[in-house]
Amino acid sequence: MAIEPLHIKLKKSDLAERVLVAGDPERVKLVSEVLKDARLVNSNRGFYVYTGFYNDKPVSVACHGVGGPSAAIVFEELYQYGAKVMIRLGTAGGLAPGQKYGDLVIPSSAASNPGGTIGQYVKDICLAPAPDHELVSALVKAASEEGLQYKIGPVFSSDAFYAEDPGFAQRLSSLGFAAVEMECATLFALGQIRGYRSAALLMISDNMIERTTMLDASQMKAYAQRATKVALEALTSA
Repeated sequence: MAIEPLHIKLKKSDLAERVLVAGDPERVKLVSEVLKDARLVNSNRGFYVYTGFYNDKPVSVACHGVGGPSAAIVFEELYQYGAKVMIRLGTAGGLAPGQKYGDLVIPSSAASNPGGTIGQYVKDICLAPAPDHELVSALVKAASEEGLQYKIGPVFSSDAFYAEDPGFAQRLSSLGFAAVEMECATLFALGQIRGYRSAALLMISDNMIERTTMLDASQMKAYAQRATKVALEALTSA
């Protein structure tokens, strides 16, 4: 790309090739506390980026904000700085009966609304956004070793959080989607277009079919701590 990064301001040497990305700045900070010798390398625009070590390998963790447009800016700029692998650690609404708070979803693909962010990149082709197989396998292995409940399946990346309703959730569930979130389709699609490897690990924050209350970040903290280990183990092994 001809334009230099405008939102994330750091030196290329400040960013690791392996990056864990998350929408919540507090989750990014939580992950940074697990890294060895973590240091803040960007705070511009609230897109916090920390770099440190995990399993003796350089790792960065970055905030991508909410939704496809914000996330696309961050993924593009991380890629420009040299990121080669990105795993999203996020939350999602469950679309299957029995999914409980903190249960994990490992996306096998991600659908989205027609057009939108991805449509601005590719106007005449319907992409099939999917994660890197080796990264998915690494996430499955790490989750299994931790004894955590997980589901592998397609997710839906929504563009409008407050447009979602029970009818919306029921339709997605009837189509076989495992969960709904907002950024995976953009992450996977740009991975295909730009050439970086990507995957995601999602934590259930509410069950949209059973209409359970959505937990906030503080209530999800314990689940996020155990999911962080799974994501970092996968990020540094595949």
